[in-house]
Amino acid sequence: MTAERTGTGTATGTQADAQTAAVAAAIVAAAVPVEPPTDRGPKIGEAWSTGLRWLVAVLAGLILFSAFVLANGADPLQVYSDIWTSTLTQSGQFQQIILRAAPIALAGLAVVVPARAGLVNVGGEGQLIIGGIGAAAAALWLTPLMSPWVVMIAMMLSAMVAGAVWAGIAAAMRLVVKVNEAVTTMLLNYVALYTMLFLILGPWKDPKALGQSTSVELNDAAKLPVIAGTQIHIGVIIAIVAAIVVWFALTRTTWGFRLSVVGGNGEAARRAGMPVVTLILTALLIGGALAGLAGFVQYAGMEYKLRPTFGLTIGYVAFLASWLSRHKPLPLLLASVVLAAIAVSGNSLQINSGLPAASVNILMGLLLVAVLGWTSPRKAKS
Repeated sequence: MTAERTGTGTATGTQADAQTAAVAAAIVAAAVPVEPPTDRGPKIGEAWSTGLRWLVAVLAGLILFSAFVLANGADPLQVYSDIWTSTLTQSGQFQQIILRAAPIALAGLAVVVPARAGLVNVGGEGQLIIGGIGAAAAALWLTPLMSPWVVMIAMMLSAMVAGAVWAGIAAAMRLVVKVNEAVTTMLLNYVALYTMLFLILGPWKDPKALGQSTSVELNDAAKLPVIAGTQIHIGVIIAIVAAIVVWFALTRTTWGFRLSVVGGNGEAARRAGMPVVTLILTALLIGGALAGLAGFVQYAGMEYKLRPTFGLTIGYVAFLASWLSRHKPLPLLLASVVLAAIAVSGNSLQINSGLPAASVNILMGLLLVAVLGWTSPRKAKS
């Protein structure tokens, strides 16, 4: 329900303002259940309690992972030492972590935005792949015709549009035939993968790649430029700016407020006259565009060509990062760095401890479950 102010100081304007305020209060009351007030003590006590819960959660995850390590005949202390050494003490590893975190953060934002509307986007992996395909298509067709900077911008826009269209398929199925978006986005991941395989095994296959299935490598001039004196490309800056923009849009705009209302109580939002269908559609489309942007960063900043393992597991790690940060854009950046560091340590586990490199995925999962289980706000008991 909306009311336009047609004058100042009139009875009609005052009545409209009162109605708008009443509707907003009703929506918020319906969306956010009110808990009985409790005496929780000073805020410093709450901070200590929250910090203690996080500490216990992380320790619980590490203890469970230690049991897994022991079951595989390795020494947990040595494993943790290898993880620390391989991620923080070796020269250049921190830069690799930051580079790995950039697409994770962007794909994580693709989960954050729909989550605000109560949607579960599990399709970051497929949307990232389709974004890479969009970027590769722009590079293949425009490189001979335009300057590198124009090609780079075209790749970014093409990747975002491709990701948005891919997420739009799930949005259409949710709105038209009522299929849950978690199911469709997950299944579309496999469709995206096989679409890429069809291209790199057929029309886009690099004739110079011998027996390998890859696309033609991106022209050096169209690759993302790096910050002087480092290995870090501007894709990292893109990820940070995107997180800030998403934070502002979700917390400082009417659109973000309406998304939170739809996520809290869709029926209340519908009765209040909010465009629920439009909000759901835009949330998924923007999420897909962000995942497509992650595909562009991975293609133009890291891999430079499509291959069967392009962007492997980034979308799923990003899903974990979003949940670990409780779907908050700025904490997501930190969660992405932490998970990227764990992922980078996978090779050291395989070389030094004899554990499969995929063991780090178990560590990520255990930490996520522990953190969500131990740090969730507790409802007050009456």
